[in-house]
Amino acid sequence: MKLDRIRAHPKSGAESLHANGKPLPFTLLDFWRWSTSDLVSNVTRGRLAEFIVATALGIPVSGVRDEWSAWDLTTPEGVRVEVKSAAFVQSWHQQHSSIISFRVPKTRAWDADTSRQATLAQRQAQVYVFAVLAHPEKPTIDPLDIEQWEFWVAPTASLDSRKRSQHSITIPSLAKLCGNCVRYTELRSVVLRAAGHQAV
Repeated sequence: MKLDRIRAHPKSGAESLHANGKPLPFTLLDFWRWSTSDLVSNVTRGRLAEFIVATALGIPVSGVRDEWSAWDLTTPEGVRVEVKSAAFVQSWHQQHSSIISFRVPKTRAWDADTSRQATLAQRQAQVYVFAVLAHPEKPTIDPLDIEQWEFWVAPTASLDSRKRSQHSITIPSLAKLCGNCVRYTELRSVVLRAAGHQAV
C-alpha cells in the first residue's frame, strides 16, 4: 500500500457530499460557511492573517495553504516568513481586552514528505510578521478590513539575540525590537528589507 503524502488541490466550493455515487444537498461551500465564518476566532483569524500577509507580499494565493510547512509563507524572492496573529477582541464574552503575547519558541522542523523531524531546534523562518487585529470595539470589528490590522516585522536574528524570553514576546517588546508597526501597503518592502532584499 502506498502511503505517500497527499497533495491538495484548490476546490471551487461547489463540490457536494455524496453517497453511493449520488450527490447530497450539501456542498463544500456549506462546510466552509459552517466551519470558518467566525473570522474573529483564534484559529480562523490566524489563517486569515496568513492569507492577508501573503497577499501583501505578492505571494500567489491560487493554490492551497501548506498545513505542514516548517514556516508559513515563502515570498517570490524565496524569503521564509512566519506569521503570528493576535487580537484585543475575541469571539467570547470578555471582562476586558486581551493582553497580547506571541509565542515564538524554537522548533524542530517536520518534513511532511519524509515524516521525519529535525534534530536541531531553531526558528525556521528568516522573518517574523506579527499581525494584530488592533480594532478595539466589538460592534465594529471586521477582520476583512485591512485598516483594522497592524503588523510588526522582525528578522529572526533579532529574536534569536534577545536577552529576555526566547519563548514569547509582547507588543511593547516588539516595539523596542523593531520600531513602529507598519501597514498592509508597507509590509512587502519592510519584510524584504528585514531579509536583506530590495523590493522591486
